[in-house]
Amino acid sequence: MTEAWGPDDDKPRPFPGPVRVRVPAKINLHLGVGPLRADGFHELSTVYHAISLFDELTARRGDTLALTMEGEGAGELELDESNLIIRAARALARRARVPAHARLHLRKTIPLAGGLAGGSADAAAALLACDLLWGTGFSKDELAEIGAELGSDVPFLLYGGTALGTGHGEAVSPILARPTTWHWVVAIADGGLSTPAVYRELDRLRDGPWPPAALESPDELMGALRQRKPEVLGAALANDLQPAALSLRPALADVLKAGYDAGAVTGIVSGSGPTCVFLATDGPHAEQVASRLAAAGVCRTVVAARGPMPGARAV
Repeated sequence: MTEAWGPDDDKPRPFPGPVRVRVPAKINLHLGVGPLRADGFHELSTVYHAISLFDELTARRGDTLALTMEGEGAGELELDESNLIIRAARALARRARVPAHARLHLRKTIPLAGGLAGGSADAAAALLACDLLWGTGFSKDELAEIGAELGSDVPFLLYGGTALGTGHGEAVSPILARPTTWHWVVAIADGGLSTPAVYRELDRLRDGPWPPAALESPDELMGALRQRKPEVLGAALANDLQPAALSLRPALADVLKAGYDAGAVTGIVSGSGPTCVFLATDGPHAEQVASRLAAAGVCRTVVAARGPMPGARAV
């Protein structure tokens, strides 16, 4: 248990710690991008899917709020007030009216700016870890409400699984389907892509003489999930941001081709890129595709993963 309960009440008390929270990366099986709204966001219709690539955040008691890290992005990721972990902890403290005091340590595996929502995942982990550490007792829905103010993907990464996202992605509804494990190969690129830059490039392409076609509703994708056949799901994967990511990083076309050549069912740019993900038929096939793709030398590293995975949770 990570919560300490009083004998005479039904609310959690602060936990002495440490609290350790694991949170998955996400991919978008369908990402339909609508026009730019007045609030600066694009209207989205997306199907989120959490996969077995994880970050881990440990929270301990402290006299101030401090963040350290190891792993992916160490030395590159700012650990100051601009970091989503720090922002999430402070947002929770404000809502709960408690001091924002914690020593936080991040073990990072999800790449920076890779289209896998690593920053949002870490914000989700911080909300849950600090809620448990401080005994604020918020429900997951309440944490998701706070998370929506920090980033569109944060609510989903608290819930995990496979879900429909609407609005600018923050309104999350689980997709009900028979339990199925899907197998993926994740091709991680050198360097990242700025999500705002990819959206701006999509707007530019759409204003040009040959605009890319916009996706329809995710109904086909959700139907494919229920059929539980990799070839059917593969045919339904789609991402409106892919043309913009390819425009900014043309070498991603080589990664996608290499994945097909390695025997993947299909491949797609993950979110805003530059990570690409490939669907495999099963676990051994995923390992085979990963090995062949790694040998092609078109990306920094390749990992096999599966989904769906639960969202942020204490371990």
